[in-house]
Amino acid sequence: MNSLHFTAESSSNGMVERDFTVGEVPGVLWSPASGADRAPLVLMGHGGGTHKKAPAMAGRAHRLVTECGFHIAVIDAPGHGDRPRTAHDEQEIAALYRARAAGEPEGPIVVRYNAHLAERAVPEWQATLDALQELPEIGAEGPVGYFGLNMGTAIGVPLVAIEPRITAALLGLHWPDRLAEAAKRITIPIEFVLQWDDEHIPRRSGLALFDAFASKEKTLHANAGKHKELPRFEVDSAVRFFARHLGRTVTPPA
Repeated sequence: MNSLHFTAESSSNGMVERDFTVGEVPGVLWSPASGADRAPLVLMGHGGGTHKKAPAMAGRAHRLVTECGFHIAVIDAPGHGDRPRTAHDEQEIAALYRARAAGEPEGPIVVRYNAHLAERAVPEWQATLDALQELPEIGAEGPVGYFGLNMGTAIGVPLVAIEPRITAALLGLHWPDRLAEAAKRITIPIEFVLQWDDEHIPRRSGLALFDAFASKEKTLHANAGKHKELPRFEVDSAVRFFARHLGRTVTPPA
C-alpha cells in the first residue's frame, strides 16, 4: 500500500495548500485554513495538457474549500505536470498536433489517448483515495465527490464506475466513445455539462454520453458557445451540487 507524504505547505485566502506524493504520483490537497473537523473530500481531475495546480483547478478548489469547507485533492495525470512523458505519450501528442495543424478531427486521437491515460490513472486515484482517507481530517467514512471535465471526464467515468466511495460526480465535455459502457454502470447523482456549439465534440455525442448514465438523478447543463467557452457561472452550480450531495451548507463569499 502506498502511503501519503506531504512535501510542502502554504496558506492564503482562507485555504491551506499541501503538496503530497503517493508512491511516485504527485498531488495537491487544498483544505480550509480554519477548523480541524472532518469534512467531505472532492477529487478533481484536470484537463488534457494541464496539471494539478492549473488556474482552473485552483480556482474551483478555492470556491469549494471556502464556501463549503471541503477538502479538494488533485493529482497529476500520467505524462502531465510533474510527471515525465513516456514514448507513447510523445507519440500521441505529436499525432494530435499533426491533426490540429492539418485541420483534421482531433476527437479520435484524444479519445484513444485519454482511454490509455485512464487505464493508468484510475488505479492511481484509488491508491490516492486510500491514502487520503487515512488522514484524521478526512477519514474513511465521509462522503467523496468527483469533479472532472474534458480529460478529467475520460478518467473520471471509469473511476466512478468502479469506485463505490464516490457518491456524486460532475462531468462533461467529452465524447461517448470508450466511456458509454462504463457510464451505464453509474447510478450516483450526476451533473453533466456540454457546449452547444462545441467545434470538437458534436452535440449528439455529448448528449449520447449524458444519456448513457444510469443515474436516476442526473442534470444536463448545456450552454451556448464553443469547447473552451464554458461559462464561469457553472462553478456556482458545481458548488451547490456538491454541497447538496455531500451534506454541506454553502457560505457565500463576503
